[in-house]
Amino acid sequence: MLQTSTSNGELKVAFYTLGCKLNFAESSIIGSNLESKGFKRVNFDQFADVYIINTCSVTESADRKCRRAIRSALRKSPNAFVAVTGCYAQLQPEKIAAIQGVDLVLGAGEKFNIDEYLGDISKKENGEIHSCDIESVDSFFPAFSTYERTRAFLKIQDGCDYNCSYCTIPMARGKSRSPQIKTTLLEAQNLINKGVRELVLTGVNIGDFGSDNNETFIRLIKELDKIERARIRISSLEPNLLTDEIIYFLSESNSFVPHLHLPLQSGSDLVLKRMRRRYSSDYYFSIIEKLNNLIPDISIGVDVIIGFPGESENEFNRTHTLLSDAKVSYLHVFNYSERPRTDAINQKYKVAPEVRLNRGKKLRFLSALKKQKFYESFLGKTRSVLFERSVEGNLEGFSDNYIRVSVPGSSDLVGTIQNVKMEMMGSGLVYGTISN
Repeated sequence: MLQTSTSNGELKVAFYTLGCKLNFAESSIIGSNLESKGFKRVNFDQFADVYIINTCSVTESADRKCRRAIRSALRKSPNAFVAVTGCYAQLQPEKIAAIQGVDLVLGAGEKFNIDEYLGDISKKENGEIHSCDIESVDSFFPAFSTYERTRAFLKIQDGCDYNCSYCTIPMARGKSRSPQIKTTLLEAQNLINKGVRELVLTGVNIGDFGSDNNETFIRLIKELDKIERARIRISSLEPNLLTDEIIYFLSESNSFVPHLHLPLQSGSDLVLKRMRRRYSSDYYFSIIEKLNNLIPDISIGVDVIIGFPGESENEFNRTHTLLSDAKVSYLHVFNYSERPRTDAINQKYKVAPEVRLNRGKKLRFLSALKKQKFYESFLGKTRSVLFERSVEGNLEGFSDNYIRVSVPGSSDLVGTIQNVKMEMMGSGLVYGTISN
């Protein structure tokens, strides 16, 4: 029997989600499951009986944000039940359980069954831990989240079989696993039938889709391409898994938009080797060139890690130079963060924090220049834009090739795809008008 502190007998639950789009998709489906059990979902800044913090542990800052979220929840509702799940919870359950106010810690194998642990939401003297060995986590749990009810992040894969020296994800999420193609197609069609106009395929290593069940990513996207009434976006692909067959398919696709995110991490082959990445810098930038030749309007985002152990000034400068010369649209820059239980933490020649900070600033400045140049290259041209919201008489959304756009227009057009003529830059977006 569920206990409650609310006057009308209705339990309120609030979520705080850290990290990647995959985490947000999983929080969304966990929230929907709890709503079906009689909970009422409220915003995290409101009073709730239960607060669920879904954590990330890619960087040290994610750990700090988890602790801040716990303190914030208890300030709003000192007697609330606090549950912590996600990657940090799988990696450091004892550490989280020791935080004052935490009542429940759920690992990767238990988080989707959280309702089974909420029969008693009275405060605990010590946080309870329910977590299994990550090697035993072998099932795929589907999930999706929607943004402004027009875009959905659809989970198609989980876990990772790679062993990058800096990464905790395999330890937090387990081995690579996927659903059947037919299952993914059904979920995609259901979302489109509910009015979603854009699907974003998300996961840990989505290019590895099907490696556990004799299916492949290229087969999946070819089947998805047959679905009508929505456009499809790929969140991120490992460069070594982006085959010529995939590139050629995307160049001719009816549904997949011209936008890819490809993690580089470093332009130095020596650093890539120490990271245990599965490609060389020459191979990476040959893919960038091929994409631009076959898909001329494509937007390409790049992940970069700054200050990896042993990264010399020359190696950083090579990364900066290669990215300066490459036809890419924006960068996601991460200052290297020491993570427990990774091999990189034991590597010699640490880069000083202030050096990491300065290098990160340089690449973020380069990213701003790249983005501005990409946006400006489409002024005077027309692109299709999915309008996601209305703000003070203007419609806002993203073009197919990931340009943030604002146009004057009626809120009735939210959720529709319109052709927009790009006219001027301003405030990190492009202003334009709807073109009939």
